Amino acid sequence: MPLASEGSARQVIRRPDTHRPGGPPPWSAIPAPARRGIGLDLVRARLSGYHPATGLDTAEVAVVRGINGIDVDGTRAAVLVPLFEEAGETRVVLTVRASHLRSHRAEVAFPGGRLDDGEDVEDAARREAHEEVGLDPASVTVVRHLTSLPTVGSNTVMTPVVATLPARPVLAPQPTEVARAFDLALADLLVEGIFAEEWWAVPGRPGLDGRPGGEYPVWFFEAAGEIIWGATARVLVELLSVVLDVPPPVGRAGPRRAPGPGRQAVS
Repeated sequence: MPLASEGSARQVIRRPDTHRPGGPPPWSAIPAPARRGIGLDLVRARLSGYHPATGLDTAEVAVVRGINGIDVDGTRAAVLVPLFEEAGETRVVLTVRASHLRSHRAEVAFPGGRLDDGEDVEDAARREAHEEVGLDPASVTVVRHLTSLPTVGSNTVMTPVVATLPARPVLAPQPTEVARAFDLALADLLVEGIFAEEWWAVPGRPGLDGRPGGEYPVWFFEAAGEIIWGATARVLVELLSVVLDVPPPVGRAGPRRAPGPGRQAVS
């Protein structure tokens, strides 16, 4: 059954024939009151000692990055994960991609794109954010990179660059690339019922165990009238897991199994 976001009616998510509900979010054991009041100081402190893919060996990293069946040595790209604080809560800036783009049309994404010749990921992330939403590069302070990962449909390996902004930015979305820009608090992503996990299996596509046709996790957030999934959701899950100091849902323990048939994760 396809999924459509109310906020972006043109975004349709088609499940494979083989899919099932997954488990709870990594932060499910944290009491709801402790999931609020996440300021930038905490985010900076938790990210300061973080190294992407900590606890995974080289082979496992390749599998985690390759669960979408894309060469992990694809074209390099970068996205900016812009954070700012307001009313004691860290907020993240996101975009909805224009519906006429060749790939990831109408999907929720971070501002970003492929590296130009001679660029590093930080320069590319700043440049793309300026081009797509008018974010002043001088206002961007890089904090940490997260795990590089492949993206479906664009044959790229994307490096997320987490950065802070001094205040709420004034954004000017470029309509040729961005349908709209919005922000939400990290705490909003931690509310019960916002996160969902599913396990998908696609013939010929490697699963988390590296076996063609095996299962791999797909994560969703339903917030701000949008369905956030794919690479954007994976970046958010990694960021939230680090900030909350909880193990990510995929690691040495292997895939989590759903406790029972349960309900459909997203409908």
